[in-house]
Amino acid sequence: MFHRPLILASTSPYRRELLGRLGLPFQVESPGVDETALPGEAPAARAARLAAAKAMAVALRHPGALVIGSDQVAALGDTVLDKPGNAERCRAQLATLSGKTASFHTACTLVGLESGVNLAHTDTTRVVARRLTPDEIARYVEHEQPFDCAGGFKVEALGIALFERVESQDPTALIGLPLIWLADALRRAGLAAP
Repeated sequence: MFHRPLILASTSPYRRELLGRLGLPFQVESPGVDETALPGEAPAARAARLAAAKAMAVALRHPGALVIGSDQVAALGDTVLDKPGNAERCRAQLATLSGKTASFHTACTLVGLESGVNLAHTDTTRVVARRLTPDEIARYVEHEQPFDCAGGFKVEALGIALFERVESQDPTALIGLPLIWLADALRRAGLAAP
């Protein structure tokens, strides 16, 4: 195993916390990528495109580093569930999600320009929301204020109480970074990720 800088191309505190679980030293840098959806772009394709774009944007500035890019797009059928941004939109989004199943596509790309590393993965997690009353939604939103989270909830906190079940191969993917895949990708790239 050998050492090269590891950079997380994200300003997300959730991704930073998740990557910290692997016990590897890393830096964080904003990728500065336009995240606007392309016309007709499927949610999983959007997540994959943005994860790759974020990783590449930072890798071009640091060609000797390994760079992690990640993006998550949530969808209820064809409707994308973006970060609500405020309480009113969060309540509306959770009301729409009530009693339904949504898919969360979490893409991750690992790029090392000088080392020739270019690995990519998309994890799809399905969340089945229980039927939520307006009072339950209002209490949840007031308590947790998950305005910066795709779907309008934090599954790693009180948001777990909103669901009947979560179907996933990697529970960290729903939070924003698929660590099972990423740990393996980092090992393949030569880093000692236990």
